[in-house]
Amino acid sequence: MCEANGYDVISQKLKDNLGLKKSPVAIKFILRAEDLPEGVPKISENVRHCQMVQKASQGESFYATAEEQMCKGGAAALGLMEPPQKVKTGEFYYGLGRFSSIGSAKKTMDSIPKIDPIMYALVYMPLEEAKFDPDVIVILANPAQALKLSQALVYTMGGRVEADFAGIQSICADAVAGPFLRRRPNITLGCSGSRQYADIKEDEVIVGLTGENIGCVINALESMA
Repeated sequence: MCEANGYDVISQKLKDNLGLKKSPVAIKFILRAEDLPEGVPKISENVRHCQMVQKASQGESFYATAEEQMCKGGAAALGLMEPPQKVKTGEFYYGLGRFSSIGSAKKTMDSIPKIDPIMYALVYMPLEEAKFDPDVIVILANPAQALKLSQALVYTMGGRVEADFAGIQSICADAVAGPFLRRRPNITLGCSGSRQYADIKEDEVIVGLTGENIGCVINALESMA
């Protein structure tokens, strides 16, 4: 495990080395209400998880339970609730014309990362403000920045960076639930929902990092500079 300084330092180093315009987002999974970090307010509106990530990347800090999650498919992927039946069966996305058959829709839904519905809430915060160890760190990046981050991920241990996505449930399942469950980073191209509702730009991709290896990533970025 690589040593890491405070998350304010880590966030600044990520911004400096990658040229990020937005803050990396620290996400913490909360099992029980009493586990919430002190002083973090509940979000004051009902929006989608992808919108919450965008808000945190622009400086907002808050937590959200299933009630505040407008996209129930995303909330289910994040372990906040059981998936709606039409999402679980693939019927919802088949109805949107994303798949040629209910079978292909169901096969895709079965393979998307999903956390068991045990979570009370998620905390969203700019990484520089985190006073807790994040479970996942989400970075909104352009392809060149994602490339440099990918090089940093293999700098120490070698190997390859795998990108696992299907064009749906990108910032919830691909960038947060997947890294949380699998303990490895993932890169996703976004989805129609995140680009429509969360203002993910055409030239942005999304990277989900596991919190425990962020020190190694920083060391690699500085060594490559």
